[in-house]
Formats: sequence, structure tokens, C-alpha cells
Amino acid sequence: MSHPQVQLNITIHVAETATPGVIVLELDTDKAPESAANFLTYVNQGHYDGTIFHRVIKNFMIQGGGFTADMQQKPTGTPIQNEAANGLKNDKYTIAMARTGDPHSATAQFFINVVNNDFLNHTAPSGQGWGYAVFGKVVQGQEVVDQIKGVRTTRKGHHDDVPFDSVVIDKAVAL
Repeated sequence: MSHPQVQLNITIHVAETATPGVIVLELDTDKAPESAANFLTYVNQGHYDGTIFHRVIKNFMIQGGGFTADMQQKPTGTPIQNEAANGLKNDKYTIAMARTGDPHSATAQFFINVVNNDFLNHTAPSGQGWGYAVFGKVVQGQEVVDQIKGVRTTRKGHHDDVPFDSVVIDKAVAL
């Protein structure tokens, strides 16, 4: 049984202040082997370094892993299969793969649930029933997640719920 951990070194910018923070994630390679391996590949390639949490919804989730601070989307690899039927739930402080309307479209983007989001759980292998694949949980830094969910947001280009001041993943490191 392997449960690798990943440390996200974060800087939360608010006005003229930059506050460092650390979030440690524990990945569930038993129940979500493809999602966990995919995430670790992006970590080891340095993909997440310098990306931002680009979507923050206070009573829902914080999403990151795909955009730079100037809202440029980073290139990604091949999408992975949705593992949402693994029994893991979109509970508070779990991490899940972000995707488009296609249930098998997840690449690098992820989100951390900031409340229990039962409606995101797998119910059936069709349409909305696919759900969103949880592949780990926050084991350290819940207070950092809570700080991020409270930042002021705005609209930037075609994107809603973008932090007004950037929340940067300075470096993601496999422990």
C-alpha cells in the first residue's frame, strides 16, 4: 500500500502582502492509481511550478494546475480515464481531477473541495453520473486551503472566480 505525498509551496498575494503557505497532499494510489500517477508525473515534470489557483469559489472548491499568473494555459499531456467510481467521495479537503463535460478529459488541472460536494460523486457511468475522481486528501495545510477559499475574486477575460491577487503554486514537490 503506497500513499505518496506531495507538498505544494504556495504564495497568497493580497494587495502588497505575500503570505507563504504549505499544503501537503496524500495520494491514494490504491483506489485512484491512474489519477495519482498522472498527478505525480506533472509534479515531477515541474508542470505545477508557477501555476496559480485560477478558480476559487468560497463554498465549493479551489482549482489550480493549469494557468500561469497571466492566465496563460499551460500545455498538457493526454487525458486520463475517469476513476470516480473508486468509492472515494468529494468530501472537504479531498483533491480531485478537474475535467470538461467529457468525463474522460482530465489532464493536469485539479481542485480541492472546501466543503462536502456530494453532487460531484460518481452515481452512474453516464453523463453527469460519472462524477469527478477523488485521488487524495489534504493531510497538512487545511488552514492554507481555508485562507485561499476566502480571497477576493474577479473576472479575467473569459474566466470567472479568478483571485483578484494571485495565489501561486511556487513549487510542487513529491516527498
